[in-house]
Amino acid sequence: MKVIIYGANEMANAVATELFEDYDVIVIDPEQKKLDSLSRLDIGLMCADATSIKILKDVEIDKASAFIALSDNDEQNIIACLMAKQVSSAQTICFVQKKESLESLEALKDEYKTGYAQYIDNVIWPQKLLVQEIFKIITVPDAVDVENFAQGQARLFEYRIKEDSELLDKQLKDCYFNSEVLVVGIVRNDELFIPNGSSTFLLNDKVILMGTPIGLDIAASELFESKGTVKKIGIIGGGSVGYELAKELERASTNLKIIESDYDRCEFLSLNLKKALILNGSGTSLELLEQEEIGKCDVVIAITNNDEKNLLCSLLSKQLGAKKVITRVSQGTTASLFERVGVDVAISQTEACVNEIKNRVIDSRAGVIATVERGQGEIIEIVLDKDFVARPLFEIKIPSPCVIAIVKRGSKVIIPRGSTVIQPFDTLLVFTKTDFVVAVKEYFKQ
Repeated sequence: MKVIIYGANEMANAVATELFEDYDVIVIDPEQKKLDSLSRLDIGLMCADATSIKILKDVEIDKASAFIALSDNDEQNIIACLMAKQVSSAQTICFVQKKESLESLEALKDEYKTGYAQYIDNVIWPQKLLVQEIFKIITVPDAVDVENFAQGQARLFEYRIKEDSELLDKQLKDCYFNSEVLVVGIVRNDELFIPNGSSTFLLNDKVILMGTPIGLDIAASELFESKGTVKKIGIIGGGSVGYELAKELERASTNLKIIESDYDRCEFLSLNLKKALILNGSGTSLELLEQEEIGKCDVVIAITNNDEKNLLCSLLSKQLGAKKVITRVSQGTTASLFERVGVDVAISQTEACVNEIKNRVIDSRAGVIATVERGQGEIIEIVLDKDFVARPLFEIKIPSPCVIAIVKRGSKVIIPRGSTVIQPFDTLLVFTKTDFVVAVKEYFKQ
């Protein structure tokens, strides 16, 4: 499968790095210096402008399955996607940095049904993805990751084992989980593995659960002290991400404070937010954090554009007593380091975008519907055909470690046990390590 990328910026570097081992990747950019930063990868590089139909023909875009425009110029990305559609059937993915660009494209789609929709298949605004990721985690107390499947009928929660956890130092077989929940993965020292009955939960492990919303809520309440709702939230950084997140949180009727160092930006926030308390000052000021009782917040989110500042704000808030701290970072590798020094959840905008491309756009055709733990694990969807021989789950011997976590049968969602009979036409959601995805799929093709 061929994937053509327009733009050789930091985002392109991350996307190409994720895709080049499985796809034939070509990156186009008019600046050779930017392309040189990608020379370490086994990919094609072309110094040119992808808004030119001739250039697109030269890279044989008619043979590409996807065209991703993610340069730093919104207008050029839009034009490149329009040109790509003129000479190919490639799926087009257009990145936009300005909210105005997103709104204009959405208006064309909604008001003029034949607008950009026939040329641009997917529009990605990175800030929106980051807001969505943060909002999901905020809504589930103590969770460090949340994913939804099967139109909300099934979910994934991830929790960290703390010193007061009921699971600490216990083997999985000795722990009680209700029938609507399965433990599908454990992350230890940044390494994911599929557990078995003798696996022991250790301090700072992250436990990945899949199940029904009700079952997961019960497990959260009983095992991870996730009781009640998040009411007090502090946001440090009132830029585009902070503003969009605040709008979502105001709809959820939370008690919200925003700390922003730029006075003019504070005025904008005050004029456009209805309920949030806007504070002009630095999130690194211990005096300000103490004065505004940031330590009493259920959640503090540090989302400035500076990693070092975000880390300092987060650690100060945690030291003052904040129950949960979520931090924005530039790269996924930085996220792991932040979590090691005390940040509860570190989220990378770049990583969120890469996952969106990989899960929703590229791998959706291959049955991959979600990626977890920075690409180490995946949830794949497998539809059993009419020739599948119905049999209990315990008789299905998949050679690679994995967990059949969800069975969709018509409109019904089943959390399977060993005795659950798997039938033709069932849809299975299988959790496994990324390294084992191909082997798991091959097993069900036999």
